[in-house]
Amino acid sequence: MDKLDWYRQLIQELLVERAKLRSPNDLIKSQTIFDRECDHYQLVNLGWKDSSTRIYGCALHVDIIDGKIWVQHDGTEDAIADQLAAKGVPKQDIVLAYHAPHVRQYTEFAVG
Repeated sequence: MDKLDWYRQLIQELLVERAKLRSPNDLIKSQTIFDRECDHYQLVNLGWKDSSTRIYGCALHVDIIDGKIWVQHDGTEDAIADQLAAKGVPKQDIVLAYHAPHVRQYTEFAVG
């Protein structure tokens, strides 16, 4: 399997695992959204907190751009960048896009 296919597979597996963490009785559901053609991957939470509070928001957004994994947003407790690195993705292939470009040099991940 080539590198990009492996990255796609890992991202999708991690997002599906996260989506399953919600209780089946929970009124808030986690939904995966995969655009395999353009390499955009998201985990979205939606539902109702109570009878009057609508919940909708992106919990995770990951793209593959120029052969690197760009974490556009990570609103979860366990950083997906760390999980990808633990699965063998080189840190120089992971960009924390939610950090400003001038700040990325101080992380252990790629600048861009």
